[in-house]
Amino acid sequence: MSRAVRARGRLEPGAISIVVADERGNVQVDERYRLAVFDGVRTRPPRPDELVRLPRGSDLFLLPGRAAVGLDAGGRPVAIRGRAGRPRLAAAAFLAPAWVRLVHPAYTTNHAAPTLPLFAYAPLGVAPDGEYVTCGVRIDPEGRQDPWRFDPETIQRRVKIALAERPKNRLVRHLSHCALTYSCRAAQNFFLGRWEAPLPTARACNSRCLGCISEQESTGVCASHDRIAFVPTPEEIAEVSLVHADHVKNAVVSFGQGCEGEPLVNAALLTQAVSLIRRTNREVTVNLNSNSSRPDAVAGLFEAGLSSLRVSLNSVRRPAYDAYFRPRGYTFDDVLRSIEVAKAAGGFVSLNYFTFPGFTDRPAEVDALEALIERTHLDMIQWRNLNIDPELYLKAMPPDEGEPIGLVAELKRLKKRFPALRYGYFNPPVPARGAPAD
Repeated sequence: MSRAVRARGRLEPGAISIVVADERGNVQVDERYRLAVFDGVRTRPPRPDELVRLPRGSDLFLLPGRAAVGLDAGGRPVAIRGRAGRPRLAAAAFLAPAWVRLVHPAYTTNHAAPTLPLFAYAPLGVAPDGEYVTCGVRIDPEGRQDPWRFDPETIQRRVKIALAERPKNRLVRHLSHCALTYSCRAAQNFFLGRWEAPLPTARACNSRCLGCISEQESTGVCASHDRIAFVPTPEEIAEVSLVHADHVKNAVVSFGQGCEGEPLVNAALLTQAVSLIRRTNREVTVNLNSNSSRPDAVAGLFEAGLSSLRVSLNSVRRPAYDAYFRPRGYTFDDVLRSIEVAKAAGGFVSLNYFTFPGFTDRPAEVDALEALIERTHLDMIQWRNLNIDPELYLKAMPPDEGEPIGLVAELKRLKKRFPALRYGYFNPPVPARGAPAD
């Protein structure tokens, strides 16, 4: 369920009513209470620069075991109850791709509440004109994953054609499963012949991330989908890459997807695949999404012809990084070294920055990020919502006395200090090394 964004003037926090839900998932507006948000430290009204109309393509969720909290006429946070005295469940928005949430929904959690599934939950209210409202910012103007750009019938037809043309390529079969079963936009874009194509390769991982969407260990949360069940050959990988490059201008192909582990555990395979791709095509952007745990392997991949590296981080401070990624057989210093190796090789380096309001915008986190940007000359930050139960994440993170400065303030501060730093959500095409930029 979603409503389109409509530009109808400034949204005022005091005029936004809260949306609540019943246990059957029916949402309704409770005009007795104004929208409240949780910034990671306290419950408060949203700020005017945080409010936007709900982006087209967003979804609505209810939060089981969590009573909605709104602001009463005096501006006080109140757990909302219905006429029979039963708590009203909190409702939330899951923002469309390329949007970053700025705060969390406000709610109270009962003792029997289940751990929330791996989504990023944003506040949900209603403006006086009846349009849904949330708190977010569009961080990338590209429409690579806008839901209305994906026609199911066209995707099914293109998948059928691709399978008939390449019946022996197991990677094509795997991507067809992702496209049709999970509605993976990256896989669907491969079959639609546009933008970026995924290259999943790894069954294993050397991290045990709290928010892993393809494998979970004793977190009380089910993974949202299964990992790839085989390791493709270099030839299968190269075939998918070259097909995509032949059909797409400024094509990008990427190792490291949500349906796999860590691609660097198969570094030799990736290096062979990149070498095969480069024998035929020097222009396609070959990207690696990675935890960047093996700097020597990263160096070898760039030598073979890798174009760009996207490094997954929830924090640039070791204790918080370790608490989320829980690395096995590598250290945070290895991650930092991989960034340096990639930059020394002339590669384009992005952060896949797992953004969590109330943590990412803590002063110590912002200071550490600025220091990393200054030291390594990062090219881009891809601000990505961290999909996790907020309470689970905050409990896992080291305590911090600093007050969050707000994500809006952080975005402005970094851009002012580093004007050449790019913001985005998707892996961009980059010029072949040694070639002039457009």
